[in-house]
Amino acid sequence: MVQLSWKRRMAIAFQLAQAIEYLHDKCSLQIVHGDIKASNILLDDQLNCKLCDFGSAKMGFCSAIIPPPSILGRNRIMMEGSPGYTDPHYLRTGIASKKNDVYSFGVILLELITGIQAFNPSNRERLITRAEPMLRDVEKVVDMVDPRLKLKGDINYIELEETKAIAAISAMCLCDSPSLRPCISDILTTFTNKISSVSSFLTLEKNKVLL
Repeated sequence: MVQLSWKRRMAIAFQLAQAIEYLHDKCSLQIVHGDIKASNILLDDQLNCKLCDFGSAKMGFCSAIIPPPSILGRNRIMMEGSPGYTDPHYLRTGIASKKNDVYSFGVILLELITGIQAFNPSNRERLITRAEPMLRDVEKVVDMVDPRLKLKGDINYIELEETKAIAAISAMCLCDSPSLRPCISDILTTFTNKISSVSSFLTLEKNKVLL
């Protein structure tokens, strides 16, 4: 398994957010992916992020689709989604919206911070449950950071303040009420303005184009 540096993890998060923004805001028919999870994020030989598997995608609406009452009762299994990643609001209501993808993106950010899977099948614990103290108080992020990133002198040594900022973004994405979650374009703006690892990545990519 490739050990990803903090900067590379942030580059992947930024690229994923760009992919989601394209689906949500830039396609002629807006798309909700509906199944954003680690196994649907592929990395090429340059470790660039590619979002795949659109089998759960929903197209052509602005904000939300409310299913008929019969779907909520008869086909509940269809709505279970991927454990650890699926928006609980969607599971409760069957209402599909862009904010479902934002929730899943928040889970991906937690995985990038902690190095822990979104769902532990052995004890059925969700990462969001384990990370709850950090989500309530980002000062506790130091207790959850992937130990492989905390070795001073190593290329993967991280800036604590930047990690707190990512934890704060994740907490907003994981709000129980979809209306309180940011849209993906706002998340991208925050990444660009506040996460120096992303800024350095963008500068590097710009220089590649100019070469």
